[in-house]
Amino acid sequence: MDTGAITLFFAGDRRVTPYFDAIMEERAAGYVCSVNLAEYFYKTCQKLGFETAKIRYHQISARLQRVDTDENLSEAAGKEKCHNGKLSLADSFALALARQMDACLLTTDSELRESKTINVKYFAIGK
Repeated sequence: MDTGAITLFFAGDRRVTPYFDAIMEERAAGYVCSVNLAEYFYKTCQKLGFETAKIRYHQISARLQRVDTDENLSEAAGKEKCHNGKLSLADSFALALARQMDACLLTTDSELRESKTINVKYFAIGK
């Protein structure tokens, strides 16, 4: 998942609910890169304050399996960023992780929606 998908979950967006339900009911696995968790934390902290960010960080960490960056993931994310300079670094990590896990990437980023090499579920903001 990217930061946007996590944000939609906490905003109560029903489009992402089935995915989180499947993870909570252990019908699916959910992964998030530690870089995307850090991005979610700082964005939440800036908008809603430190305490809210801390609580939500721990709530999402309990739901999703955090994947820490290592040499392979860092190199893969750098390759994604090299090939598509429009991607943020955090989105490059989300894409690289989805590729490594052969997983569907849940995203709100229109650049990631364009990926033809992995399965992407795009959620438009404000829809």
